[in-house]
Amino acid sequence: MDQIQKTKYDLEDRTAKFGEEVIKFCKAIHQNTITKPLISQLVRSATSIGANYMEANGASSRKDFRNKIFICKKES
Repeated sequence: MDQIQKTKYDLEDRTAKFGEEVIKFCKAIHQNTITKPLISQLVRSATSIGANYMEANGASSRKDFRNKIFICKKES
């Protein structure tokens, strides 16, 4: 893969950075009985995108890859 394409489409790094930024954002939110479960769900969903994408890269077949990418889309 050439450098331009790697820079443009490096989704592993981008999804990891996204998860980190969501965590920073959530730390700034005032927590109460309403926001606490919402924050928790947001952090789980945002961080699972990167984990699921890494799983997709290790898929055993194209069908498995597509299924795992679908899960990434659903989480996002």
